[in-house]
Amino acid sequence: MPELLVDFITSLDGYASGAGWPGFWGLESPEYLAWLGEQPQATYLMGANTYRLMSGFAAGQVPDGQDEFRPEEEASVDELTQATKVVFSTSLEEPLKWANSTLVRDDAVETIRGMKANGTGLLSTIGSLALSRSLLRAGLVDRFRVVMFPVITGKTGEERIYDGYPDIALEMTDHRTFDGGLQLVEYRPRILEHPPLGAPA
Repeated sequence: MPELLVDFITSLDGYASGAGWPGFWGLESPEYLAWLGEQPQATYLMGANTYRLMSGFAAGQVPDGQDEFRPEEEASVDELTQATKVVFSTSLEEPLKWANSTLVRDDAVETIRGMKANGTGLLSTIGSLALSRSLLRAGLVDRFRVVMFPVITGKTGEERIYDGYPDIALEMTDHRTFDGGLQLVEYRPRILEHPPLGAPA
């Protein structure tokens, strides 16, 4: 049975990106990039907004505030282009132009439940905050991994990650510090019906 990984990169204050900041907040390190290149092949799961953003990058659309992609960003997008991608959307139209992408209009949670029951290999979200939140609520996530970059983007941060999440207990299964101060933490998540010391909701 495949494992399902929810995988985020964030600022320390929990934002997925920041206005005017480059990819990886400009702080990716050689050690971190080498680690990314060693990760097992996955089928990537995403929603329409992430698809539009990432497929735009693959087509050469440079993020706002940049004149061109840095080599590290180009390599990351190229790797995603080669990977298998499943896109959940009722607004996108077929055929999807980004290579190796399949459009699914059915309910994402039930579809991914079936993928876990009948498939093999690793399933991983990329971005897609609402999709990731739904999968956590449904109890389908086996691993929850965050790489925190050493910045606080309180003024320019965009896409707050954890708003609307249920209460979740996290059992740490892995951690690592990369050069440059990037901190990886990985957990096994467990949804809580109520706070541990509180009355049942």
